[in-house]
Amino acid sequence: MDTERRRGHAAIGATEALRSAIVGGDLLPGERLREEPLAAELQVSRNTLREAMRVLAHEGLIVHAANRGATVTVPTVESIRDLYRVRRTVEVYTLRSADPGQPAAARMRTAVDTAMAAAARDDWRAVGTGDLEFHRAIVALADSPRLDAVLQSLLAELRLAFGVVDDARALHAPFLADNARILERFESGDSAGAASDLEDYLARSESLVVAAQAARAVR
Repeated sequence: MDTERRRGHAAIGATEALRSAIVGGDLLPGERLREEPLAAELQVSRNTLREAMRVLAHEGLIVHAANRGATVTVPTVESIRDLYRVRRTVEVYTLRSADPGQPAAARMRTAVDTAMAAAARDDWRAVGTGDLEFHRAIVALADSPRLDAVLQSLLAELRLAFGVVDDARALHAPFLADNARILERFESGDSAGAASDLEDYLARSESLVVAAQAARAVR
């Protein structure tokens, strides 16, 4: 029983590590996942690694192809559009109905400051991570574990969607000021205005990412 429990914990740990690598941008769309070095890096057996990969394949983050093994999923235009559809449903609704006094508002401020600092040192991958944290904090305003779980399942897919844009600066730079403006309107008590700005923001972000994926698909 103890052996099975340890194996289960190891598989959970490997799954979380791989998912975090995708969310953090360390694993990119289309990147091949080589079992032997990955298992050594994560300090798990190859069987445990395969179990973790099966979980992530079920989540749509990894695909298995004949003669290629496992690779990180490359989002399609359709999957990106669906991802943004869910984001609008969850994020805009949450921000519009939230109280600026919610503790998660402080997380929004920290995320904006972190992203601005990363941009100043030209670390655009870190800017992307700060952006994801900003949107995670928006959903946290609802104080709903279920909504938090929904967004958590989307974060890795969102990072993969970001990964189809070759120029991370071109992707994130236009939205830094938007995050700050959305936060300022929300902090001032204008939740409806902040939500309206967020809806426009998501529409522009979707158009940019979809265009990048469409261009990538015809290369």
